[in-house]
Formats: sequence, C-alpha cells, structure tokens
Amino acid sequence: MSIIFHEKTKEFHLTNGEISYIIEVMENGQIGQLYYGKALRDRDSFQELHEEKMRSLMSISLPEPSSLSMEFTRQEYPSYGTGDYRMPAVTIQQKNGSRICNFTYNSHEIFSGKKSLAPLPSTYVEQEDEADTLEISLCDQLTETDLILSYTIYRDYPVITRNARFFHRGKEAIILDRALSASVEFSDMNFEMVHLAGAWSRERYVKTRKLEMGIQSIQSLRGASSSEHNPFLALKRPDASEKQGEVYGFSFVYSGNFLAQVEVNTHEMTRVTMGIHPEMFSWELHAGESFQTPEVVMVYSHQGLNQMSQTYHGLYRKRLVRGEWRDKVRPVLLNNWEATYFDFNEESILKIAGKAKEAGAELFVLDDGWFGARNDDYRGLGDWYVNLEKLPNGIKGLSEKVEALGLKFGLWVELEMVNKDSDLYRKHPDWVIGAPGRFESHSRHQHVLDFSRKEVVDAIYEMISKIIRESKISYIKWDMNRYITEPFSRGGSPTDQGKMMHRYILGVYDLYTRLTTEFPHILFESCSSGGARFDPGMLAFAPQTWTSDDTDAGERMKIQYGTSYVYPLVSMGSHVSAVPNHQVYRKTPIATRADVAYFGTFGYELDLNLLTDEEFSQVKAQIAFMKKYRELIQIDGDFYRLVNPFEGNDTAWMVVSQDKKEAVAAFYQRMNKVNASWLRLKMEGLEPHTLYEITYVSGLANEEPVAVGRYFGDELMYAGMVIDRDELNRKGGDFSSVLYTLKAVEQ
Repeated sequence: MSIIFHEKTKEFHLTNGEISYIIEVMENGQIGQLYYGKALRDRDSFQELHEEKMRSLMSISLPEPSSLSMEFTRQEYPSYGTGDYRMPAVTIQQKNGSRICNFTYNSHEIFSGKKSLAPLPSTYVEQEDEADTLEISLCDQLTETDLILSYTIYRDYPVITRNARFFHRGKEAIILDRALSASVEFSDMNFEMVHLAGAWSRERYVKTRKLEMGIQSIQSLRGASSSEHNPFLALKRPDASEKQGEVYGFSFVYSGNFLAQVEVNTHEMTRVTMGIHPEMFSWELHAGESFQTPEVVMVYSHQGLNQMSQTYHGLYRKRLVRGEWRDKVRPVLLNNWEATYFDFNEESILKIAGKAKEAGAELFVLDDGWFGARNDDYRGLGDWYVNLEKLPNGIKGLSEKVEALGLKFGLWVELEMVNKDSDLYRKHPDWVIGAPGRFESHSRHQHVLDFSRKEVVDAIYEMISKIIRESKISYIKWDMNRYITEPFSRGGSPTDQGKMMHRYILGVYDLYTRLTTEFPHILFESCSSGGARFDPGMLAFAPQTWTSDDTDAGERMKIQYGTSYVYPLVSMGSHVSAVPNHQVYRKTPIATRADVAYFGTFGYELDLNLLTDEEFSQVKAQIAFMKKYRELIQIDGDFYRLVNPFEGNDTAWMVVSQDKKEAVAAFYQRMNKVNASWLRLKMEGLEPHTLYEITYVSGLANEEPVAVGRYFGDELMYAGMVIDRDELNRKGGDFSSVLYTLKAVEQ
C-alpha cells in the first residue's frame, strides 16, 4: 500500500518511490499540507515540516495559546472568512446569507484502485494494484454538509489525482458558489509559471512568467476549454529545463469553463488552485443531493519539463483514453474540406477518394455540407438528414461505394450547433441557448443548442445514430465552431441558471457516451474550430483531437510543440494540406509538411488529383513511411523535444522506442541563413553504449533513404549529429527539414 497513515500524528504519506505527498489533520481539524515533491523515506512524524509562527495582524483559528493561523498555513482545501484572506477553494452560501464554512476531519478510507467519476471523465485503472486511493471525509457541522477529498497515487507514474465531492444532509438548502477540484501550496515563490495560450490557428503557444506577489491566472468563460488558454499550468524552478530541474504539472480533466490560478502572498507562499470557474457557477444542494468536481491530474518531475510531458503522455494514452482505439495505430486519412469546401457531389467525392486509395490512404472523410440545405454556413446545421441533391444515394450509398474502393469511410458532424435557417430551429426555437429579451449573439451564423436539457441531447442522438446505423462509418469528426454567449437555459428554473454551463458539458459527455457505447468501433476525433477544445476531458471520449485549423507546417511546429507539453502525439490530428496554405497563404515544401505531420495522426487535407506527378509520388512515399513508423511514433515511443521554436529559428524533436532500439528524429528551420555557422543536433533518450545506424529520409521524389553512418548513443546525445546546411538549401532553404531514422546495430 502506497498510502501510509500515522495514527499518532494524524499524518498521511502518499508515496510510490518517486514522489511523496504528505498531509496532516491539524489541531483545528482542517487538513494541512506538509510536503509535495521527490520521494522521502517514511518516518513516524513529519511535524517539523509544519510551519507555524505568531505574526502581527494575523487571526488565530483556535483559543489561546494556539498560534495556528489559516493565513500562514498551507492548506489542502481552503475557505475564506476564518482568518485566511487568500482566494479559497470553496464558498458556500447559506440561507441566512453567510458564506463562512469550516470543514473538519471526520474519518478517512484507504483502498486499492480508483473510483470512476462518471458521468465525468477521469483517469482509471485496469487492475486494483495499479493505484491506491485516500478519501478524507470532512464535515461542516453548522450546515450539515460533508466534503470528501479524494487522492489517488499511481504505482508506476509520478502522479496524484485530486477531486472533491460534496454531500448535503441539512434541512436548509445551500448554494455552492465555488467548488474547485484541488488546492496545493508551497512555502516559497521561487517558481516560473508555464502555460499554453493562444487563439484560433495559433493554439497552445508556450508562455513562461516569473511568479510575483499577487494572482496569476488563466481561465475560460467561453463554455469550452478554449484555444485561448488550455486547462493546464506548470510551476518550474527557474533553473529547470527540458532535461533537469523540478517541475509541478497541473492538468484539468474537463472541457468547459475553468480557472487555474496561482496566488503568491506577501510572505512568499504560493497557492495553486484549479477547478470549474466560479463565474456563472451556482449549484444549489438540497438534503440528500451531492456535487462532484472534475479531476485534477498532478505530475511531479525532478528531471525537467520533458519528464513531466512523458508522464502525461503515458498516463493519458493508457489510462485516460479508452475503448477499441486506445492501443491502435491511426489510419492514414484524406479529408475533403480544403479540397471542395461545400461544393461537391457524389461523383467528385469518389474521384478524390479514388486518388487517395491509389496513394495508399486508408480512410476517406466527408466533411461539412452533406446534410440539410447545407450549401454554405448560413443554413442547415441541426438538420441531420442527407442532402439528396448532392448525394442521391445518401450516406449509406456513398459509404458503401467508398468501402468498395478499399477505403474506410468517415463523416463530419457539428452536433451541438444549429442555424436559425434550419428545420430544427423552426420547430424548436427554445432549444437555443439565449436569454429572454436579449439579443442572441451569433458566430459563424450559428447558435448553440442547449445541451443542458436532456430532451435536446435525446433528439440529436436519435437523428445522428440513425445515419450511423444505416451506413458504413468508421470515423466521426465532431466539430464545435463557436463559444457560448448569453448563457441561459429556457428549460431551467431561475435557480438552475447557475448550473447551466456545467450541465451543458455533462450533456456533451452524455452524447459522447451514448455514441461510443453503441458504436465502439468508430474512431472519434474531437474538433472545435481546430483546437479550441483540446483537453483531457475530450480525450476520454475521442482519442484524438484536430490540433488546429492552421495546417501550415511553419505554424504547426509551434502548435504541436506546445501541445506536446501535456498531450501524446497519437492524440494530435496532423495533416498535410495544399499550398498556398489556406490559413496563412504560405508555400512550404510538401516534404516539410509531411515531416511535421508525421508526429501526430497523419493525413491529407487536399485534392490529390491536383498534384503534379512528382508531388503524388512523394505522397505515396510519405504514406508508406508513416505506415512503417506509426507504431513507434503513436504507440510505442517516448517523445523528446530537442529545439524550442519559441526561442529561435529552428525546431527539433524525436521519438525513441521504449527499448531504445529505434528512433525517428526531425529538424526544421524557418528562414534560411546565408554563410551560416555549423549546426549540430543533440539527441535524447538513446542508450549511450548502443551503436545506431542512421538513415536520412529526404522526402523528395524518387530518392530512397540513404544510410549516413553509424554512431554510438553517447556521441549522438552529448556531441550531437552534424546537420548538413547544404541539404537544407537543396530542399528549398526556407521552411526546409531533415528527417532521420535510427536503428540499433548488433555488435
């Protein structure tokens, strides 16, 4: 058992040999934090880690002579109003208007395994001995409300997961105004905060800032986790790098409004809180009712950012993603969107699909425009029946013809949205989210269906499941192309309005659960104008996400680099698209576009019929390469970031098999340099004493891979490999790349 309880000191020590997390029941009955970091040897008492001292102006939480103050004590789940003046994890409004609460220890339970949080997504175990769980039960006696703090520590990962659950027993109803999932405190502020920020087409840029006194936070109030701020942050020591130093990661398994906050007080104490954003959240609980918060996944690394990322990759790939596709390589696909947009018919689609099959693709995806009166983005959303003018044989007939070509068939949907010019809206105008008497903001000419209402989810499920049942569908791309405005449910009471945003996400999860349960063979890819809902909550239902609508190779270097801080390569939808690129109008070599897209799921967003013979031969070689190495890249390998695109002109990364016998490495440059200095690429993750044969894969037409030499792992990691700038020039200079495979040689 990796959770130890010391009865005498009322301390809990969670440890697995890599990390330790130590908490205590304090003298006032609340739960305090003693230590979080690299594993410590267990001992009878860690009370020397409890810091307590009289200070001017501080409020004492117990009768004299106690000097316990909540303002200067590291707490596990703090509240406001009893001497702690920092931002709390919980606020409860009572009938008399008071918001003061005091949760004190009642009991605890330690058990093997991990409980499901369904209908919320969460990480899981397959065997009970993979993890141990501690549940601490606390009670606020005045309101007769129980709080259960849950901690799970994994055996094989430096991971602790956190969540909180409220159960109300009192006769008078209470209102949860703030119910965050976790709070973690540190006694110093010597950290830098790392987070992933951006906007549409430049999602998840890496941002780093030094902590200062005050509040630093990221958030979403958009109804989705958002492309602006990903629900993740890390605290790293200033000397921490990719390879060394202390890093603490916090990732939120949720797809809606969130708050991730770091507060530093004027005594240099640091508090991290994470959970559902309290704005637009107000949850009334009557006697016998409960509320469950989503999960926070905390990762500790003493070997830098890359170890943190590899931990998230392994955990999310194996113990968050679930179902038939968890351990499968992903099919090479072609999507017709940038080839046709709305202008297609069955004949043109089959022509594109036929060329994809000739190139070696395995899956054809029909994007927007196949349903209702959908000839543009002004109309048709919500009418999930086939446009027979475009597709006279329906999705059933088209899917059968695509399968007859030797391809699997996939379909695009946007199930949460509706156009006002649609049969669905004309029949059910009250199903749109919007406040009575207020203008209903629109985006992309569409509105959001109220998925907080079961009847709305039921109706969409019936429509889309009928299409799926009668057709041969192997893949679904689930899009969501706008955020929520005027958040109000016409189907809810006044006291329900504070529940609407959370219930909306629960409705999305419900529909995903129904569809993935009925159609377990289908590969779902989530999408939200690209990467606006790339979060762990979505990965629990859809094992991959369209990383960004921006498919430009130069921009994708940054986007995929930042995404890799938390999310495994196999979760990143990454395609080769046409040039000039449809987002930034840039021309990049097709070899570079593929060299970037290999490090993800891989596919194409173009009409292969429009390529030259030389380009088409490159595509065939690219698909063959991906099929050969996708097991390594997507399933078996560990990912290493080598050169940071946010710090200079170049980018590099590599994937190494877990047995260290095989690897794929890529180097990219943005702008070419004249008469430039020597260039060496230092690799990572190799076995120092193993001899590797390196092969260069040019990606150019009619050029076979070329063996360039044999080198030991220590030389490749510590001295580095020379990158030939002449080869970068030969491949176009600007936005060129080089790709290498490594294979261990028997000595």
